[in-house]
Amino acid sequence: MITAGIDMGSRTVKVVFLEELKVDGAPQLRWGVKGKHIMFPEDLDPDQAADKAFEDALKGAGISRDQITRVVSTGSGRKQVKFANADITEVGAGARGAVFMCPTAKTVVDVGAEEGRGVKANAEGKVVDFAGNEKCAAGAGAFAESMSRALQLSLKDFGEASLRSDKTIPMNAQCTVFAESEVVSLIHSATPKEDIAKAVLDAVASRVCAMVRRVGIEDDVILIGGMVHNPGFVQSLKGALGVDKVHLPDMPEYISALGAALIAADGDA
Repeated sequence: MITAGIDMGSRTVKVVFLEELKVDGAPQLRWGVKGKHIMFPEDLDPDQAADKAFEDALKGAGISRDQITRVVSTGSGRKQVKFANADITEVGAGARGAVFMCPTAKTVVDVGAEEGRGVKANAEGKVVDFAGNEKCAAGAGAFAESMSRALQLSLKDFGEASLRSDKTIPMNAQCTVFAESEVVSLIHSATPKEDIAKAVLDAVASRVCAMVRRVGIEDDVILIGGMVHNPGFVQSLKGALGVDKVHLPDMPEYISALGAALIAADGDA
């Protein structure tokens, strides 16, 4: 049996296929990733983007539509996936996928392009409680991306630069527009770029941490979403949460799509 999860995010469409596998011929069954695909929709409308991402993913995995037994969608555009059998919130899908990747995880921190959230999950990957930033970019990846442009650095260089700083510079602005003004002021005062980068990532981590604290921080902590790829943010987050370790899963930007595919297999949606 093969199931599919499709995550219609604000900037990308992610697809994951899961295949039921026998382990050493035993009756116990496990799930393995059959294929995954990410697409930037560009000028496509949501319906077209969902169809194209799914078809491209099928082609990449070498399977056909009639081999897919069930499809569950998630993400901000989940209702646009007309061929899905059901849909699930990003919170529910993210928690399910995160606990699948790290079975000991109880606290899930999800930071993508436009949203950040903290989720408390149980051992089955069900949501116990959650808190989000209500689509304010100041607590998400878009904030860091905007500030990296202000410093004329790539997002990769921005994250790496922050690791070279040991300064703590508070940023008080609560939105991207005002924060950019703070960054410009720091630039004009000849503040080193690495110090500004750390200040920005510390600010994002602080806002994310405030959400996580609302649901409670319990070991183990796992970070999912695109910001996993930013080492400066990971370091800032560990400091803000006051933990020694944050689990960083493989394919972090696919975790919600993975959760949706698992939920499709469970038949819970």
